[in-house]
Amino acid sequence: MRKKITIIGAGNVGATAAHWAVVRGLGDVVLLDVVEGVPQGKALDLWQSGPVENFAWGVKGSNDYADSADSDIVIITAGLARKPGMSRDDLLAKNVAIVKSCTEEAVKFSPDCVLIVVTNPIDAMVYTSYKVSGFPRNRVIGMAGVLDSARYRTFLADAIGVAPTDVNAMVMGIHGDNMLPLVRLANVAGIPITDLLSEERINEIVKRTQMGGIEIVNHLKTGSAFYTPGLSAVEMAEAIVKDSKRVLPCAAYVDGEFGISGCFLGVPVVLGDKGVERIVEFELTGEEKTALNESVAAVQNQMTATGL
Repeated sequence: MRKKITIIGAGNVGATAAHWAVVRGLGDVVLLDVVEGVPQGKALDLWQSGPVENFAWGVKGSNDYADSADSDIVIITAGLARKPGMSRDDLLAKNVAIVKSCTEEAVKFSPDCVLIVVTNPIDAMVYTSYKVSGFPRNRVIGMAGVLDSARYRTFLADAIGVAPTDVNAMVMGIHGDNMLPLVRLANVAGIPITDLLSEERINEIVKRTQMGGIEIVNHLKTGSAFYTPGLSAVEMAEAIVKDSKRVLPCAAYVDGEFGISGCFLGVPVVLGDKGVERIVEFELTGEEKTALNESVAAVQNQMTATGL
């Protein structure tokens, strides 16, 4: 039986996620939005690419949550996007209401789904979805680390002059200025990046990674990134659909892991058909622990601001 993926929000991120989900053959896709005509038009356009891309599964646009019934995965992208001069926190109050509504409707029709939250600020929004859904922690996940790590790997590959696929690097912590691009573990085919780049150059790349989102916002001026965020959410969905046990950095609920409890935080997790199978723990240095605790403080402030 084919899997069913619903994507809530037919804006740039949602439509891009739908495109990647179809191209990767994850199953039938429902693109859902409150604006009449937008999800229908985009889904119809995407469906008509079947003969060219060689796929035969369904793509449906809708304004009715009933069409999302019995989804295996629901990806929430709905919400306001950042504009120049805005922080992710500036979006919090308005997007809490949006994500709350989306979650309530999604779980009503798909009580057994896995929720992947993309809306910013991600760590607060995935907490919102978790509280509203009542789901166990393994079935509510935030997309952030896959995106941030992709940016980190891209910048490192460009600086070193190698293929990005040969760069192994991970970003932990909050999806924001306090994120933690791990330098100690980053490598190219096993070779530490500290053997390949100067400390000054690495620090520049770490800073650019932390500011990767606003760099794009400042270029676009009227929106934020969507190609890689959409694909990053689908990368997570694919690991769940295929039960592939991928180790990906995601915003997961920590309950004692890394000495932290009670919040969502970007950590490496094993993704399987039920969502998060486990968080992969490893020993952090003192400096890394300090940086991660700064992320925790920022996330806890966001959680309090949700009012949930």
